[in-house]
Amino acid sequence: MKDLPTQPRDLDGNPVTPGLPMAMLAEITHRCPLACPYCSNPVELTRAAQEMPAEDWARIFREAADLGVLQVHISGGEPGARRDLAQIVASARDAGLYVNLITSGIGITRARLEELDQAGVDHVQLSLQGIRPDMADRISGHPGSWDKKMGFAGWVAEIGFPLTINAVVHRQNMERLPDMIALAETLGARRIEVATVQFHGWADLNRKALMPTREQAAFARQVVNDARTRLRGRLVIDYVPADHHAVYPKACMGGWGSTGLNVGPDGTVLPCHAAGSITWMRFENARDRPLSDIWHLSESFNAFRGTEWMPEPCRSCDRKTLDFGGCRCQAMAIAGDARATDPVCSKSPLHAQVVARAESDAATDTTADTAELIYRRMKKTRELQG
Repeated sequence: MKDLPTQPRDLDGNPVTPGLPMAMLAEITHRCPLACPYCSNPVELTRAAQEMPAEDWARIFREAADLGVLQVHISGGEPGARRDLAQIVASARDAGLYVNLITSGIGITRARLEELDQAGVDHVQLSLQGIRPDMADRISGHPGSWDKKMGFAGWVAEIGFPLTINAVVHRQNMERLPDMIALAETLGARRIEVATVQFHGWADLNRKALMPTREQAAFARQVVNDARTRLRGRLVIDYVPADHHAVYPKACMGGWGSTGLNVGPDGTVLPCHAAGSITWMRFENARDRPLSDIWHLSESFNAFRGTEWMPEPCRSCDRKTLDFGGCRCQAMAIAGDARATDPVCSKSPLHAQVVARAESDAATDTTADTAELIYRRMKKTRELQG
């Protein structure tokens, strides 16, 4: 562990008491029928043999509820790969948590979806990899995925689940964003999450194929702004913009260890889904230590709370309690130091390099048909590099 204080403090040396988490992401498996080249799972995926049993998840859900968590997002991988998914869902509801199922819609039959309804799923979030069958199948690496997703969306509507569409946008599909929003309307979604690819892990391996141009990023923002005005009161639109074309970084996860936590398939507890990329940091496991202790006392969760840890120019910046120095994982990936100012910030000494690299990646001559993609597979990093 690097030399970081266990007790977070502000710049005046005063102790900072963390708030309580509202939400937990439960990644119950890394198994998935899709092979999306921007997957947010780590490049080194957890194997099925390392997955926690349903009984452990039930205990963790109870601990999460006692800690203050109100909702759990059950995700993967594809959570439907777990045969005991209904049991896991039921234990989350028994703990008093609001249950959001995040799914590709692949491999879950209507009968099983009805079973999950009875088990206590409150809401369904369906991912889309494209607005056309050819694009959806190419990006997902799964022939026939589009038809299966549309069939699944129909079942969701018939059973009566509230629906969110998760539309990941990137260089290959950003111009179809208006169609994605229109599809969300057609499917009866209450919300659409328009998430520009964040270049960690798998997406970082595919930068040249997926990095949007500055013009595309401006187009997406305008489409979102116009749609929010037109659809106000009918469809909520969440938008995650392209970091590399921003002036200031976003407040990643509302600030490190401030509003939520992630629990991986093997029980590893992270402040965000990409935190494992900070390879020198030791993360606690919910099998070994109560969730409350991990949240309040662990070095990993306290490492970047408060402001005392911040370097310049963050320490002197009037935005330090707005964006909290930006993304620690992005700082690790680009600057090689998780304690550095997020390099996408215009005040970072590395900002010009970040912009230049993004422009270079976006200028690569690739189209949806010619882009070479490294698909998400159950492979280890060294195998990909070998």
